[in-house]
Amino acid sequence: MNKGVSLALVGASGVVGTKIIQLLEKRAFPLDKFIPLGNSTVGSSIQFNNQKYQVESLQNFSPEKGQFIIFSAGSGVAEKYARNFVAQGSFVIDLSSNFRYEDDVPLIIPEINGEILKSLSKPSLIANPNCSTAQLLMALKPIHDQVKIKFLNIATYQAVSGTGKAALEELHNQTYFSDSATQSPVYPKQIAFNVIPQCDIFLENNFTKEEMKLVWETHKILDPNIQVQATCVRVPVFNGHSEAVFFKVDEEISREGIMETLKNSPGIKVIDDPQEGLYPTPVENASDTEDVYVGRIRSQKLDGESWISMWIVADNVYGKGAALNAVQICEELLGINS
Repeated sequence: MNKGVSLALVGASGVVGTKIIQLLEKRAFPLDKFIPLGNSTVGSSIQFNNQKYQVESLQNFSPEKGQFIIFSAGSGVAEKYARNFVAQGSFVIDLSSNFRYEDDVPLIIPEINGEILKSLSKPSLIANPNCSTAQLLMALKPIHDQVKIKFLNIATYQAVSGTGKAALEELHNQTYFSDSATQSPVYPKQIAFNVIPQCDIFLENNFTKEEMKLVWETHKILDPNIQVQATCVRVPVFNGHSEAVFFKVDEEISREGIMETLKNSPGIKVIDDPQEGLYPTPVENASDTEDVYVGRIRSQKLDGESWISMWIVADNVYGKGAALNAVQICEELLGINS
């Protein structure tokens, strides 16, 4: 399958779309045909592998031209086109939340449950997980394999890039232009010099949809028996999500044991030396980086129970949260050892 691969990218001009293109180039993805697609950007130019491409109309696109079609254009666009494209013979990888919780759609992090892809006998719709979930489960899976996680509490500190171009512009304008500081067309409150304890809409249970995504997706990808409680916070950081994680395991494991487990896990980098002040941060470790970075690892006994605390940082656009995971799914379908 490694020859003659054609790939269409819906939302090629967007924040995530441009990163997918960079990764396809960097990882030398074996493409014979690349088709950038869009709606409002039709006719604009895209550079890929030193060639210029014009963005084509999604509305007029014939899906049989694309063996793989990556959707990076939001739930509405995916809802309208994705299943139809699968029916016409394409593998579709969707980065929106539209299909993640449907029973017939696999929700994939290749390092965790990529074996599901090997069982697909025909073109299928595949969902990419939420950005916060992807980096979280990358760090938790190796530990869960060793000592079962029973209860998980997570607080996220999410960059504005997760909301898109308009949010990046809003943070920039509020930070550098004081007369714009109170205008918040993207977020419910000013984001510059502030933190907003709301990502996505509030649901009837008073958790936000983003918080429930962490619950639903942890259950679907890792283990439905893990109890999950989440608080998701938007912070005035341009790129890179951070997470403070506190979880109970069924047997004791030392800090050294945790570090050894994570160091031997693909896609994980441990930066953890308290005496030297070493730990990951978005500015240092989430700028076009592929790995998930873990630090501030602590293991303790509380009332006879074993608890672990960690700090997790990753690039939510270029890395596991979006672009990288989508490209890795395509690689897994092709049998490429990344």
